[in-house]
Amino acid sequence: MSDTFEHQWTRRDFLKGMGSAAVGTTLASCSISGDRSAKGLTEEALAIKQVVRPEDLEKPDLTVGYVPVNDCAPFAIAWKKGFFRKYGLNVKLNREASWATSRDGIIFGRTDAAPVVSGAVTNARIGAEGARHAPLCAAMTIHRHGNAMTMNRKMWDAGIRPWRDYNGDLEAFGRDFRNYFENQPSEQRVWAVVLSSAIYEYFVRYLAAAAGIDPLKEFRVIIIPPPQMVSNVRIGAMQAYMVAEPWNSRAISPLGKGKEGIGFTFAQGKEIWLGHPDRLLGVMESFINENPKTYRSLVKAMIEACQYCSKPENRAEVAQLISERSFTGAKPKFTRPAIIGEYNYGGFDGKERIDRSLDTTIFFDIPDNIPKQPNEHSTFPWRSRSIWLMTQAARWGQIKEFPKNAEELATQGWRADLYREIAAEMGIASPQEDYKVESPEVFIDKKGFDPSDPVGYLNSFAIRANAPQRFFLS
Repeated sequence: MSDTFEHQWTRRDFLKGMGSAAVGTTLASCSISGDRSAKGLTEEALAIKQVVRPEDLEKPDLTVGYVPVNDCAPFAIAWKKGFFRKYGLNVKLNREASWATSRDGIIFGRTDAAPVVSGAVTNARIGAEGARHAPLCAAMTIHRHGNAMTMNRKMWDAGIRPWRDYNGDLEAFGRDFRNYFENQPSEQRVWAVVLSSAIYEYFVRYLAAAAGIDPLKEFRVIIIPPPQMVSNVRIGAMQAYMVAEPWNSRAISPLGKGKEGIGFTFAQGKEIWLGHPDRLLGVMESFINENPKTYRSLVKAMIEACQYCSKPENRAEVAQLISERSFTGAKPKFTRPAIIGEYNYGGFDGKERIDRSLDTTIFFDIPDNIPKQPNEHSTFPWRSRSIWLMTQAARWGQIKEFPKNAEELATQGWRADLYREIAAEMGIASPQEDYKVESPEVFIDKKGFDPSDPVGYLNSFAIRANAPQRFFLS
């Protein structure tokens, strides 16, 4: 395939390609115009009994960011149900335009806390290309899963089908994927993600490489804010994207009378790595050090909100709540699938592809089909996963080499130590270890991850940046 491709894309090309995202910015600007942040306090929040007095906290008035995707659910619940207020916090929610602004709002002090894409904390610590270098911390995992890869109608017409239809055959998918891209000009080889140097970019590259295709050479990855994904696929600015719900469901659903969806879901993120962390609660290290009591209240409120979202009897309510204009602004039929667990992959052959599963989005309780450790729940921030993210930053050339002080960086960034203490105060037991082995069966290529040998794991991939070149003599 690369023989027919005019350009060998480098990281520099990738960063240049990010500029093309501006094409879609004006097209979907109406999606994020004006201040639509949730304001005031609900009657339910005002009625809740406070267990922490605001005057006992260093900083009871907080500004907390959120992004208009399904994983704003715990933030919406903590605000609306009064969990913030219960723990002495007066929180102003601030709607963020993108995952970059959500991250940068924390780093530059515009917000006190906000969700960040998995990878943002680790890459801020290691100074990966495309990431801001800062002492960012992950207080907890907001949720696992809840994201997917969407492909356009042309990819379907070329023969590509949802991953579930391949029955685990990476070679067959690779052939279909290659056949599609070989027939596209360079400007039509574009895949969008929400942030550079983050887990979605890694998943896109991981998938391609697992199918035998070098993602650094065969297509570009650009950055597009979530609400603008559908519009940009519709106008042909990119062919595929990876984003959190509801923006995948929005693409596969009918656009109106007599119209079809613009694409289909190729795979949920859980099919790339079952059990992966999606969003983290990001705060600066200085916030933890200067406001230890406030930090504990914030984490407790968010844990309780995640527990609420996790209960099956609450999920329909949660899906309805986040459809409000202040949150996603999407209709409940788009927010429901990933929250309820009735996910529709779509397609253009009239077949029903509904995945009914409790693990579509995991907010707290981990379903039995996912390997887990004793006392593990989804909000626990495994430091070993920070190590995995570092291997991917090194694999794709975002850092020159795997960090020699990786364990120290994971300890500084992923605050499993404080989380364990805070959860214990709530009567919640947590794993006693900070690192765990990820078994082969949870990854799409059946390659397990042992955090005790990250360099060996990294070097086991044939497709990677700076991989040794093989020469054959005639």
